[in-house]
Amino acid sequence: MAETVSPPIRQQEPARESNPRRVRRRQGLKAALTGWGFVAPATIIILGLSIFPAVWAFILSFQSWDGFSQATWVGGANYAQLVTDADFWNAVGNTFGFTLLFVPSSVLLGLFLAVALNRRIRWMGFYRTAIFVPFVASAASTGILSTYLFSPQFGLVNNVLRILHLPQQGWLDDPKQAMLVIAIMSLWGSAAFTTVIYLAALQDVPSDLIEAARIDGANPWQTFWRIVWPQLAPVTVFVTIWQTIQAIQLFDLVYTTTRGGPLDATKTIVYFLYEKAFRSLQFGYGSAAAYVLFAVTLLITIIVVVYSRRRGTEAF
Repeated sequence: MAETVSPPIRQQEPARESNPRRVRRRQGLKAALTGWGFVAPATIIILGLSIFPAVWAFILSFQSWDGFSQATWVGGANYAQLVTDADFWNAVGNTFGFTLLFVPSSVLLGLFLAVALNRRIRWMGFYRTAIFVPFVASAASTGILSTYLFSPQFGLVNNVLRILHLPQQGWLDDPKQAMLVIAIMSLWGSAAFTTVIYLAALQDVPSDLIEAARIDGANPWQTFWRIVWPQLAPVTVFVTIWQTIQAIQLFDLVYTTTRGGPLDATKTIVYFLYEKAFRSLQFGYGSAAAYVLFAVTLLITIIVVVYSRRRGTEAF
């Protein structure tokens, strides 16, 4: 009678299958620890220079402190005082006016320059570099240039008007014109950012779509409006949010030119809180103004992002 041989029992297969998984887990854990080892020092520094001051300023906004004596808890008194502070609301109005002047102009100018530079012509690299140079210039140099150009006494602009026998202007010394000058110089310094962003977006537009539109008989304006512009909608949302935040945080150019004058015509929210915190030593009051600024910036960003997502043009 033939003896039946039973197949061997494979008891080691689960262990063999789990070994590669353990190896991959160990390798992944090792890679993660190595990565965190490299980024941990920088992460700690960034958190220490951002999170800690933000938390401290929030606590300080509920206190009255001059930087030397013992801080006194005042609750929401600083925020309540902001509501009735005419100087604060003047700064809010100036910031809002500057934002209306700066944001649409910077977006449209950046788009125009990007379209002009998105072609193959001679010396194109030089033109792109020349447009980007003002963006990397410091605020101090931009402020000095603004004073030189728009000074009522010896400014270059008034000298040109004098030669042309046109009435000279007060510019930085005129409360009605000072903010306009600040907006022009801010536009000169930051339009390069929107230009670079739009230029990168234009180069990502599929050439097949543009060629198909031309074959169908579309003129350049129709091609741009029907084909190119929809492709740029997410970039426009991003640029608008970014430039709005930059406009609300305007400080450096005001500090280097007018110091909030004349007659507080260029005093922005950031310059207002700078004066309260570092000149009047009202650190609690200045911190409250800073958090109001943060809340407004966050609210504007959320509104634009939600609206753009509903329209299908989200950039985040």
